Amino acid sequence: MKGGWAEDLALAYLLERGYRLLGRNRRTPFGEVDLFLEKDGVYVLVEVKQRSSGAYGTPLEALTLRKVRRLLQSARYLLGRDDLPVRLEAILVHGTPRAHRIEHLVLEV
Repeated sequence: MKGGWAEDLALAYLLERGYRLLGRNRRTPFGEVDLFLEKDGVYVLVEVKQRSSGAYGTPLEALTLRKVRRLLQSARYLLGRDDLPVRLEAILVHGTPRAHRIEHLVLEV
């Protein structure tokens, strides 16, 4: 998996900040959820996007409205109900395993 190192990095980053891992690379009928976590009683679905250069755009540009909608559908699917607290987040990784920068976004939906 080419972007596996970025997911590992994102997971370590979030665990250091008090998140608890519930699942990784969870498949749903709407797509795959990179990281499924919980923090302070809120379920958090995290999309990890990585780009080593700007040749194919930025990690943020790879996070499309369609992907955000699918994450929201996946959240409902994984939780089995609509009334639980859910938050969508993105970890954007710029660079390579040796030299990188992390950007952490909370997605407003």
